[in-house]
Order: sequence, then C-alpha cells, then structure tokens
Amino acid sequence: MTPWRLELVRVVRTRWWVAVVGVYVLFGLLGPISAAYLGEILERFGGGIEIVFPDPVPADGITQYLGNVTQLGLLVVVAYAASVLAFDARPEIGVFFRTRARSVGTILLPRAVVATALAASAFVLGALAAWYETLVLLGPLPVGAMLAGMAAGVLYLVLVVAVTAAAASLARTPVAAAGIALVVLLVMPLLAVLPVLAPWMPSRLAGALDEVVRGVPARELWRAALVTVLVSAAAYALALRRLAAREL
Repeated sequence: MTPWRLELVRVVRTRWWVAVVGVYVLFGLLGPISAAYLGEILERFGGGIEIVFPDPVPADGITQYLGNVTQLGLLVVVAYAASVLAFDARPEIGVFFRTRARSVGTILLPRAVVATALAASAFVLGALAAWYETLVLLGPLPVGAMLAGMAAGVLYLVLVVAVTAAAASLARTPVAAAGIALVVLLVMPLLAVLPVLAPWMPSRLAGALDEVVRGVPARELWRAALVTVLVSAAAYALALRRLAAREL
C-alpha cells in the first residue's frame, strides 16, 4: 500500500472526515438561519423583553458561518492534522515508517496534502451550504466575492496544516503538537492590532470571506496571501529539517 493510499484509508477508517466535514457543514447550514431569526430567538428567551435588531442582510449569513467555524473548525482541523503529522509519537511506529521511506518528506507529504485537502473541502462545503441557506433566507450574494473569499479561506487552511507540521517537528505527541500550533495560530490575530501589520497578517484570510461579501475588494488581500504562502513554506522547511534530524 502506497503512502497516499494509506492516508486516504486512514481518513475513512478513523472517521476524521466525519468530524471535520460535519463541523463546517453543520455551521454552514445553521449560520444563515441564526442570522435570519436572531431577533426572534433572543426575544423568545429574553423573558418578554423586546429586542430590536436591524433587518439582516445576506452578508450576515456568512458572518454567522465564519463566526462559528473560525474557532471550532480550526480546533478540529488542528487536532486531526496533529494526529497524522506527529508520526513519531510512538517510536516503534516512527521507526517502521522511516525504515520503509526514502526520506522524511515521503512520509510527511502525503499526510500534509490529505489533511489540507480534507480541511479545504470541508470549508468549501460549509461555505456552499451557507451560501445556499443565505440565498433562500436572506437573498443573493455576489458570486465573484464568494469564490474569492473561499479561495482565501482555503489558503489559510494551508497555513494551518503547515504550522501544525512544524509543531509536530517540535513536539512528539499529537496533543503537544496541537497545543503549539493553536498557540501560534491564536497569537497571529493579536499582532493585527498594530495597524502597520494588520494587512499582512495571514489570520486576515480566515475572515476574508466576510470582508469580500461586504464590499472589500479581493485584491486588498494580496499582502496577507503573500505572507501566508511564505510562512507556510518556511513551516514545512522547518518540519522537514527537524524531522530528518530527530533521533528516535
């Protein structure tokens, strides 16, 4: 069995795809519903207090979708990626794979690509679900902006898996690797409080779909996209270097 086929089988048999895709699609379906009926929901549970909200607009459906998956979806993706990228967690398993591979890259690449593909597919499916629900409940969204925003979200998930790979080269266990990756990914948005850094931060791509459907030109994301590509490449370079030098 080739490493690529092994990763596809692993995704199916471990049911990780259910967790990853399920989170994104669930919130893709629920986000526009909550945006459309938020006022009624809060009034029902508000003890009779009348709460006035502005009429929802189509972009609110995407806002609700991203508001949920930006955190919970990130957690699930990092947990899954750490579980497959920390292949040295059990030394005997690490030795088994290393002695049968030509290089560490032969082990890392299929795992990283499959993890990225699963995360990206889940995000896109969730966005499509949110798009459909928004169209039905709130109105149409600009097609070009939706496609550009989804592409930006996919690029951010490339970074998420790359950072997790680098974290797995620094820590052996999936839990430790996931912890390091989450710290790095959660610190990035904090740096965006500095106006000079905000346009360049990769974390901007996580919410880019909301920005572009509200009228922000997609071309303004080029700085964040460039830094995301460079940081992802650096993260994989670090992962390959440290994993190749690791003693089991």
